[in-house]
Amino acid sequence: MIRIRLFLIVFVVCVTSFFTNAVYADNNAVTEYNDSTKSIDSDSIEISLLTCSPGKEVYSHYGHTAIRYTDYTRKIDIAVNYGMFDFNKPFFILRFIFGLTDYEMGISPFSFFCEQYRNMGRDIIQQKLNLTLEEKHAIVAALENNYLPQNRVYRYNYFYDNCTTRARDILLDNINGTVEYQNKLDIYPSYRKLVHQLNVDYPWARFGNDLLLGVRADMATDIQQQQFLPDNLMNDFSNAVIHDKDGSTRPLISEESKILVTGPQVIESEFPLRPITCAWIILALIICVILAEFLLKKNFWLFDTLLLVLDGLVGIIIFLMFFSEHPTTSTNLQILLFNPLPLFFVYRVARNAIRKRQDNFWFFAACVLILFFIGGIFQDYAEGTCILALSLLLRCIWNFIRKYRND
Repeated sequence: MIRIRLFLIVFVVCVTSFFTNAVYADNNAVTEYNDSTKSIDSDSIEISLLTCSPGKEVYSHYGHTAIRYTDYTRKIDIAVNYGMFDFNKPFFILRFIFGLTDYEMGISPFSFFCEQYRNMGRDIIQQKLNLTLEEKHAIVAALENNYLPQNRVYRYNYFYDNCTTRARDILLDNINGTVEYQNKLDIYPSYRKLVHQLNVDYPWARFGNDLLLGVRADMATDIQQQQFLPDNLMNDFSNAVIHDKDGSTRPLISEESKILVTGPQVIESEFPLRPITCAWIILALIICVILAEFLLKKNFWLFDTLLLVLDGLVGIIIFLMFFSEHPTTSTNLQILLFNPLPLFFVYRVARNAIRKRQDNFWFFAACVLILFFIGGIFQDYAEGTCILALSLLLRCIWNFIRKYRND
């Protein structure tokens, strides 16, 4: 029962662990936005970066980024974000698994944007950009062009092209100078470690993420790559300066403030046992089964059948990710532990066990599991998977040894 629950949790997390937060656009704001460029000659315009704190839902654990555009003369105040998606689109989950999810740019009144985050209990930090009138003009024009129907939709990628990197690029690409991030430490963590910083209180969400991520998620990241996380971008902007073409220097941010404070985030409890605890329980169970078979001179072939089926079903998910457009899910060495191949051998293994004939499958399965442990040198595995691999390896060795004991 524990293993079944584990599989169900993994499946749910797999299709939802890489979501970033989405907010819903108000159609009334579109007309205001299209009219807003008429006031661009006025210096009453402010453009700010908005950073929203993480939420308690799986898809919102990593925060959200948006752009605020304010024109005090025309009384326009809107939030622009790139986190819009339609969960009701056909085959949404399958498209997300294969990296074929399309997100789009959305616009909503700023008051509506704040109300949504207040209802979700999430804070908002605003950073006003220190821009020239020409730069404001360029950013607003870029936003207007980006909102055209043919431009607003983009192919979402959690690490490389998401709602945070889109907001960053459209701001920095229209600044007439070079942006330098000061007081930046020479630390280059991997994508996996960066994500771990924000899901420490959600072990099963972390387990699902780590189960899907491959070797490329353990490569070192540079400053720009680390900015896929909203908090990282916000912190980098806080200490950034703009080197203008005339040699002068100015801070990127003119003012930073917390414009929405909702109080401490309530962490919802997940499955009461951590993944590593479940893995230890499975190991203890397999050891008990082996001892019972040794003492009773029996072969619990139904137990092996259940192990192979569950292992193969989880393996299907990881195998499918090899065909995903998510770059960091390919070359996942955890396929050596969880793979679909046992599903093709389970009938033969069970039949031979019933007939009291051992199967060479166990020898080859043990070899693959040994390769899994070697692969741990190159990839950080999900919590508890090494213990699960040890459990299966013990079972493989026992079934293989029993062949010679029976002979």
